[in-house]
Amino acid sequence: MSRKTLLTSKEIDIILHRLACQLIENHNDFSNTVLIGLQPRGTYLAQRLKKILIEDYQIENLKLGLLDITFYRDDFRRKDEPLEATPTKIDFLIENKKVVIIDDVLYSGRSVRAALTALQAFGRPVNIELLVLIDRRFSRHLPIQPNYRGRQVDAINEEKVVVNWEETHSKDEIYLIPKLPKIDN
Repeated sequence: MSRKTLLTSKEIDIILHRLACQLIENHNDFSNTVLIGLQPRGTYLAQRLKKILIEDYQIENLKLGLLDITFYRDDFRRKDEPLEATPTKIDFLIENKKVVIIDDVLYSGRSVRAALTALQAFGRPVNIELLVLIDRRFSRHLPIQPNYRGRQVDAINEEKVVVNWEETHSKDEIYLIPKLPKIDN
């Protein structure tokens, strides 16, 4: 199986604007709402949404935090190589706030579960929602569903969703590739 394009740059742009509009419908002026991008891959999506909300829809005082969940994952000790954490950048409390967790791909749900645990250090929110660009609906290990989704993808476990952002890969593109088999030594 070769590489299959799921979303082009233009389609991603349309989806980002739709997601921004859905957020506005549910959160209005964002005075009691904060966005939390999951490090590292949810960062670009969260920053793009913030930019759209501020520049295209004139949302003011929008708070965006970036959360590293590396050591909150239930599988972090199972890796052969040492893990490197990305700095968490949340300079506000989430106490009594509405929180929107943002990630690029929802796969097993383990990253979101880890994020829920990690967020406890920043206060107790009144509500938590999940926004993902790609929802791989048939691969969940935990009962976690997104409130906002860009595109739902029915991919088998032997396939991997790859999200490329202009900031890191010269253009926005999402595609599906076969996973490389693990080699046992």
